[in-house]
Amino acid sequence: MSDLSLLTIRDASVVRGKRYLLNGLSLTLKAGQHTAILGPNGSGKSTLVKLITRQLYPLAGGHVEIFGQTRWNVTELRGLIGIVSSSMQLDFDAHPPLEVFDCVVSGFFAARGLWKQHAVTEEMRVRSREALIQTGADHLVGRDMSTLSTGEARRVLIARALVHRPKALLLDEPCAGLDPASRRVFLESLRRLAANTTLIMVTHHIEEILPEIGHIVMLRDGRVLHEGGKADLLDSAHLTELFGMPVEVTGRGDWYSASVD
Repeated sequence: MSDLSLLTIRDASVVRGKRYLLNGLSLTLKAGQHTAILGPNGSGKSTLVKLITRQLYPLAGGHVEIFGQTRWNVTELRGLIGIVSSSMQLDFDAHPPLEVFDCVVSGFFAARGLWKQHAVTEEMRVRSREALIQTGADHLVGRDMSTLSTGEARRVLIARALVHRPKALLLDEPCAGLDPASRRVFLESLRRLAANTTLIMVTHHIEEILPEIGHIVMLRDGRVLHEGGKADLLDSAHLTELFGMPVEVTGRGDWYSASVD
């Protein structure tokens, strides 16, 4: 594992109205450290994602550093951290229809689709094909995004993020809307990416935590409640504390599951 810091946050607070969405949060994640950020609804997960992607900034005194820098051009940052969320899919299902390969290539231009001003190079096309193969979505080329299943569309959006060859992928509730079978197929496709790309998965379902993810961050009330190794934290006591109700955790091979008593 590299000692390079992917993300360093110190004493970051974000306020909406009179409510603290993040309250003095401090967190450090290393490059190569596959991490799951776990927490109930309202714990600050979505706000943390927006802090990382520069959609939000902390109050004065808070410090956010990504790959050793505090100031980033958003376009340059996209080349280092690919972002995939369930909400992104709505943008690509809309009218006019968008073909799968065009969706992936247009990731180079941060646009929805290709326009006359976009000069697509052969290297862009090659990297787009490689990304689609990486995610197991190359067979979908030629179809419109609106005709894909949720799992298929999610894999195409990951390919779109991968065209930049980012050092990390930030996956914000990536399995939302997937049925159990589609979820497992999708998660297996993510596992193949873990060899070359740092994965940061934001979720409230421990069933989605990949075997390759060894680091857990538990958020509650805008703060880090616990942080550490998966074997130490994914147990009934810690999950009960995190969610505020009795949770029974069981391990099934390299995967975990939870049930509420």
